[in-house]
Amino acid sequence: MKKNKISKNWINRQKKDIYVRQSKIEGFRSRAVYKLKEIDEKFKIFKQVNSIVDLGAAPGSWSQYAATRVKSEKILSIDLLKFEKIKNSHQIIGDFTDEKYKNKIREYFGKKIDLIISDMAVNTIGNKDIDSIITGELCMDAMNFAIGELEKKGIFISKIFMGSSFNEIVALAKKYFKEVRVFKPLASRKNSKETFIVCKFLR
Repeated sequence: MKKNKISKNWINRQKKDIYVRQSKIEGFRSRAVYKLKEIDEKFKIFKQVNSIVDLGAAPGSWSQYAATRVKSEKILSIDLLKFEKIKNSHQIIGDFTDEKYKNKIREYFGKKIDLIISDMAVNTIGNKDIDSIITGELCMDAMNFAIGELEKKGIFISKIFMGSSFNEIVALAKKYFKEVRVFKPLASRKNSKETFIVCKFLR
């Protein structure tokens, strides 16, 4: 009974959500695209970018948006889950922390990467502290990948939850990047603890 009530609440919220409606009109796979769009508009992250990796890309709306911003360049989308192919994006199903798939990414580009983006989060269990810690671990994995694979002038964007691991993640970012900003797009739901970390220029 409780599960059915939660499902109905989720459906009602989706119906009322302006970003959900807009994503369907514009042909994007999820409302998350508008978070990346806001980040782009504020920080100009696609300026002079020739190569992009979207970590945890499924269902693919961030890669879809990236493809509208750098139409003639290389975009690689990787996720553990299978998802529908995205026009102008190379897809890999696998774990980006696994050396096997890191090598596949390196082989595809043949050089360091300009922009690495990540909207990854775990399926939440309802305990905000635990959800924050686990999503923080994903962010750390993504950041460590970015530190190893980015160009010196590269940019790293990742979802991060406000919580016990937040300060640790920001401190790590400042250790390796010259510019670090934290930004919560309007498209993020008000009751969500999610925000995004924008890191530029490796030290």
